[in-house]
Amino acid sequence: MNILRTFLIPFLALACLQAGASQPGDVECLVPSKPGGAMDVTCKLARKALQDKSGAPPFKLTYMPGGIGAVAWHTMESSQRRAEPNTLVAFSGGSLLNLAQGKFGKASEDDVRWVAALGADYGMIAVRADSPYRSLGELVEALKQDPQKVLIGMSGTIGSQDWMKMALLARHAGIDPRKLRFVALEGGGEEFTAMQAGYVQAISGDTSEAAMYAGPGKVRVLAVMSEHRLSGVLAAVPTAREQGYDVVWPVIRGVWMGPGVPDADYRRWVAAFDRLQATPEFAQLRAQAGLFPFSLTGDPLTRYIKQAVLDYKQKARQFKLVREH
Repeated sequence: MNILRTFLIPFLALACLQAGASQPGDVECLVPSKPGGAMDVTCKLARKALQDKSGAPPFKLTYMPGGIGAVAWHTMESSQRRAEPNTLVAFSGGSLLNLAQGKFGKASEDDVRWVAALGADYGMIAVRADSPYRSLGELVEALKQDPQKVLIGMSGTIGSQDWMKMALLARHAGIDPRKLRFVALEGGGEEFTAMQAGYVQAISGDTSEAAMYAGPGKVRVLAVMSEHRLSGVLAAVPTAREQGYDVVWPVIRGVWMGPGVPDADYRRWVAAFDRLQATPEFAQLRAQAGLFPFSLTGDPLTRYIKQAVLDYKQKARQFKLVREH
């Protein structure tokens, strides 16, 4: 870690100051959820790479839950904050899904400046360690017999990415997703808290969150929604595909900036993340955060976002979640 700081911090401190920081301490990352979820992981990953006691600008985290990202989105679009040159906002594939369904009002992917994708994780389904369900098949069979039997915690409401994961699984098993019982929560941290307290019997979440909470006597992850088994603490967890359910759900994680940020400031941040993510040290930090390689910045990321929103709209139409004009 000392090597990482020696190599990265001087460059990144300079990059932050060049990007318009008027004084140390005004670099901020907005977390559009409560503490403990994957959005939190995204900002903390950026902070770990940027922060140092020896002179880099302190990296402030600000939690702004509400509307699964809508509050943070509209805050940064406001006239007061839209041009802040050193404020980053965490986003995920769920943010893009919300945009695709119009859950941010009239907002579109063209309204902000997409800076960097820092990594990706995958959807997962988990239960408490003492749950009677020991496999995805057992949970699905219980839902087949009585869709009202299992209360499922998710981040967001009907149409959110956590809902979509369960909906795809349910449809694959011949279950009407609208007959399932969900509890809408604010972020992954709240999901795991609710499950441990017994308020819900299963959760639909993300692997980066599961990596933080899974462990003996705590949580049993039934399936990961990746193409192949993952490395790290979830290496023993079978994929949904292995268990007969062809559902893969990758989740991009990254940061964006307000729409009024001057182009020079935006480009400096893009360049900073380009150089940062090219280092093996960042790869180590990303893995420690439970994320997997996925690096796009600037214009290539923006093009990816546009296509992803179109793809999410198509998925949403399958469940009649997008109003046709």
